[in-house]
Amino acid sequence: MSNIIKITDFNAPELDIYARLTENQLLNRHEPEKGIFIAESPKVIERALDFGCEPISILVEEKHIEGQAKDIIARCNNIPVFTAEFDVLTKLTGFQLTRGMLCAMRRPVLPTVKDVCLNANRIAILESVMNPTNVGAIFRSAAALGIDSILLTPDCSNPLYRRAIRVSMGTVFQIPWTFINKENTENINHSYVRDIQNLGFKTAALALTDNSVSIEDNALLLEDKLALILGSEGEGLSPDTIASSDYTVKIPMYHGVDSLNVAAASAVAFWQLRKK
Repeated sequence: MSNIIKITDFNAPELDIYARLTENQLLNRHEPEKGIFIAESPKVIERALDFGCEPISILVEEKHIEGQAKDIIARCNNIPVFTAEFDVLTKLTGFQLTRGMLCAMRRPVLPTVKDVCLNANRIAILESVMNPTNVGAIFRSAAALGIDSILLTPDCSNPLYRRAIRVSMGTVFQIPWTFINKENTENINHSYVRDIQNLGFKTAALALTDNSVSIEDNALLLEDKLALILGSEGEGLSPDTIASSDYTVKIPMYHGVDSLNVAAASAVAFWQLRKK
């Protein structure tokens, strides 16, 4: 294959996206249409390709070219495929964390909030969830436990950060998602909660307050369209979000435990409140 390129120069600019550019540089906030993300492992890369993401180049351990990477390389036509032995590739920052293969891809254009919510019955909203590991874990639970789509406030960690994709096992390419911002909400002069309610959803804010209802409350299960709102790892949801929501919901705790990690809480909520 003429597109296979043996690595001899670790300073080659073509390798910057794998070894030297930060997540923010890859994201390219000033020109998002030129943004890039890195998918790791054959399974995740396949899910990204199935989603329609455009590959730019591949970095792969040499022994996998005729093995687990063969079909993916064939799907990607003639993009550059950089390769070397494993002990050589580990000199590139982060390669030892992968399963033998990386693929640089162009970031897809995000859909609107309306499009993400269309035909959905159960959605999750992440408010100020800044840890990419938690974001990735929430996506994986959402895919496994019946959540139709995910919305994120602009200050959340990007689901296409490398760690988030890895933790999600590529489910960020299976669950429709987008950011809530001034470009894709109908009216930015009020809480995003009202925008979601205007789309026909009842909103359930997960928070430990005195007037909260148990996650086992039957009224929640009977809601046809329900949006579950999860807050940041430290502060939780904002008072405005809680006040604007139709329900404030808590997960009953035992042994004096006051809360769960947001990723763990999401899994409990998704399972309990899934559409039956």
